[in-house]
Amino acid sequence: MPDDAGPEPRSAAAPPAAQGVPQLVEITLKRKSRRLAVRFADGTEGSLSAEYLRVYSPSAEVKGHSAGEGVLVTGKEEVGIERVEPVGRYAVRLVFDDGHNTGLYTWPILYELCREHDRKWQRYLDRLAKAGKRRQPPAGG
Repeated sequence: MPDDAGPEPRSAAAPPAAQGVPQLVEITLKRKSRRLAVRFADGTEGSLSAEYLRVYSPSAEVKGHSAGEGVLVTGKEEVGIERVEPVGRYAVRLVFDDGHNTGLYTWPILYELCREHDRKWQRYLDRLAKAGKRRQPPAGG
């Protein structure tokens, strides 16, 4: 996948309006900044950090196997995304450099992660604080 030095956007080729979600029209991995840029047909776009995507992974490992908020994932400040693997015309699998690769990020999930970014990120920070955990500043930054 492309990096920050010369990203080559890929067409997501999503089916139109899956579950009422606008079509995903672009997805670009930016390795140097550890971000995934996504853009939907309605203009919704996001530059989602690898940490955010990792702590909100749709995998059973993170979501848990029962109702509730799932597992509080910590220590992912420096996680990166090694690759983005298309899954049909409806999702991607993100392969993280910590070995995690089991969550399928469907277009509706990515749309929600974009639209609800600020609320979800604050909820994550609140859960960390309640658990007595802290984010560590990334090395070199």
